[in-house]
Amino acid sequence: MFLVSLRKEFLEQWRSRRLLIVAVVFVLFGLSSPLLAKMMPEFFRLMPQGDQIAKLIPPPSLADAVGQYVKNLSQFGILLAILLAMGAVSQEKERGTAALILVKPMTRGAFLLGKFAAISLSFLIAVALAGLGAYYYTVLLFEAPPLGGWVALNLLLVLVCLVYVAITLCFSAIARSQVAAAAGGFGAMLILSLAGSLPAIGSRLPHELINWGSRLALGGSQASWTALAAALLLVVLPLGLGWLSFSRQEL
Repeated sequence: MFLVSLRKEFLEQWRSRRLLIVAVVFVLFGLSSPLLAKMMPEFFRLMPQGDQIAKLIPPPSLADAVGQYVKNLSQFGILLAILLAMGAVSQEKERGTAALILVKPMTRGAFLLGKFAAISLSFLIAVALAGLGAYYYTVLLFEAPPLGGWVALNLLLVLVCLVYVAITLCFSAIARSQVAAAAGGFGAMLILSLAGSLPAIGSRLPHELINWGSRLALGGSQASWTALAAALLLVVLPLGLGWLSFSRQEL
């Protein structure tokens, strides 16, 4: 049943062009990130007294290209994660299609996991395309990042996005409106962002995976295993809570 649900949901991602939209957004930011890093001093020169400002800026480096890439993909990736997941279940409950689908021999767990897996696959494809484009331009404009580190960076970026997919999907399964699900997703984003700014716990939360990925892409090796465990927990736990609530609802 899970494979049937996954196939249905992934086809829906394709037919509704959500996969295409996510891929285009990620690829555009992937391609533009190293270009923006390279051209930043030139942008400052266009401003009044920009030459003086540009002289104070160090020459663009590989670290700038990686930083720009990570900033763009993490910010817009989290936003897209919430937007894609907010109506995944609640919209089907509003329309009554969830009841029709679940009349067939499909469990609610397979229904929910199929949606999560389809969105996850969309993110994997989009980030893979963005990563290839960004890597090419980074090599062209700067130098080649360690390939293994670059792949690890992109996988960690996907995992951070999936944390918000799982949380928002949980709210979508619990709530009966997309607005409530979106509010839950954005609320979680705000709470995790604020908590991540606290020195005592910030290094143990999923956003630390972005810093870990950046270090790997620049040849570093300092790991953040606690943050990885927290991210996996924040994927599994919301999905479990969403399933528990959804399984008890009358459709």
